[in-house]
Amino acid sequence: MSEQEKKLGPDLARGVPLEDLAEGRMILGQVADEAVVLARSGGALFAIGGECTHYHGPLADGMLVADTVRCPWHHACFSLRTGEPLRAPALNPVACWRVEQQDGKIYVREKLEPAERRARTVTGAGPGSIVIIGGGAAGNAAAEMLRWEGYAGPVTMLSADDAGPYDRPNLSKDYLAGSAPEEWIPLRSPDFYREHGIELKLGVRAVAIDPKGREVRLADGSRQRFGALLLATGAEPVHLGIPGNELPHIHYLRTLADSTALIAAATAARRVVVIGASFIGLEVAASLRTRGLEVHVVAPEARPMETVFGPEVGDLVRLVHEEHGVAFHLGSTAASFDPNRVTLKNGEQLDADFVVVGIGVRPETALAESAGIAVDRGVTVDPYLETSIPGIWAAGDIARWPDRLTGETIRIEHWVVAERQGQTAARNMLGARERFDAVPFFWSQQHDLLLNYVGHATKWDRVEIDGSLAAKDCTVTYRQNGRKLAVLTVGRGCDSLAAEIELEKTITASS
Repeated sequence: MSEQEKKLGPDLARGVPLEDLAEGRMILGQVADEAVVLARSGGALFAIGGECTHYHGPLADGMLVADTVRCPWHHACFSLRTGEPLRAPALNPVACWRVEQQDGKIYVREKLEPAERRARTVTGAGPGSIVIIGGGAAGNAAAEMLRWEGYAGPVTMLSADDAGPYDRPNLSKDYLAGSAPEEWIPLRSPDFYREHGIELKLGVRAVAIDPKGREVRLADGSRQRFGALLLATGAEPVHLGIPGNELPHIHYLRTLADSTALIAAATAARRVVVIGASFIGLEVAASLRTRGLEVHVVAPEARPMETVFGPEVGDLVRLVHEEHGVAFHLGSTAASFDPNRVTLKNGEQLDADFVVVGIGVRPETALAESAGIAVDRGVTVDPYLETSIPGIWAAGDIARWPDRLTGETIRIEHWVVAERQGQTAARNMLGARERFDAVPFFWSQQHDLLLNYVGHATKWDRVEIDGSLAAKDCTVTYRQNGRKLAVLTVGRGCDSLAAEIELEKTITASS
């Protein structure tokens, strides 16, 4: 066996025995030195690229669901027939190859030309024009989906950010840690938006919506007319209203500019204090430790992440950070900031070259509320993500939608949820009438701790732990009144996928 075959598996162009590929299984191989996954599903044979187009996850380690394959890392979903990315976070297709069966063997032949994406949901011409307020995960995903679905009218994205849509989860992870270059951060190049007829207006702030006149008023006094409107304004970090909060070394992390400023601060610093043991706070702590800084985390709770994951996982999170040199100051919070130190409410003082505050975010609902759109701790939407005013939809961090899994109306600040809502809203703006029933999913990377979480549980009465927390290899299930609401996996990507699929079936059964 050649070194290439040891690395990527058998040469599929030479053929593999049909009996080696059972129904519902995959084989990783190669064709002309490219990684290819050979799959058998529903009696049909498929060959697609071996890596997810999101973060290059190994698709052969994922799961087949009907004629799709799901990535084990971040749950992107691709069509086995066309390679099309069917759901976020992947935005680009994977390649496909022609498969031939002959004399009891399966052969992978030539690479196929990308399939033409045909409009599936446009019932007519669609709205005369579509405006998207927000250039984040939901807004970008919606704009792309409109074009993928065949919408030919004007699409305008109004973004208050000075940078085009970018990979926000990376801002607190690899980019901040220094292991991901800045060229990885943009989701698309400026040419992409021009080539697809998406007018991307940066540094533009919407200040009012006129639902009757069907127009958006901008801060510069200009107006943007729309046939349909998507609100994807996202959220803003909660600021600490304490003495010294306006000092220049006090940082918040939400934008690419924020992350770049943190990197600049870290290059000349020795010690940093992080206020808040949230996902952002802990990911920032891990990334700055990777850069060699002395890191202190301050938070009022007794355990980090306890309200989200429970005490057992909270203890693991703390242990992992402490093993990597992070110092915790729990049971208190900041009372004031000085140029070189942080004073806590318990009187303790911590030296700090700079401070990062990560105590949560607040949805940007003022624009919707002033337009008369129903707001309740977020913008209220129906199962199709349409707001109380027909023709106006909302997606992402601001949207509060009816969740069939929990039976509650929920609002979730997850990147993948925002992207999938943007995709669903786009199809519905074109007449699809598709319920948003995707199971919430997020991931967090903190040092060598990899956490995947599917579902949504704000409270639970039973926690089941399968495996070993200490070994960072376990599945944690959260139940309320016997119902499985959420599953956290530590180092078990396929268990996370299986849980997502199971929860999807639960939702389908409830309809």
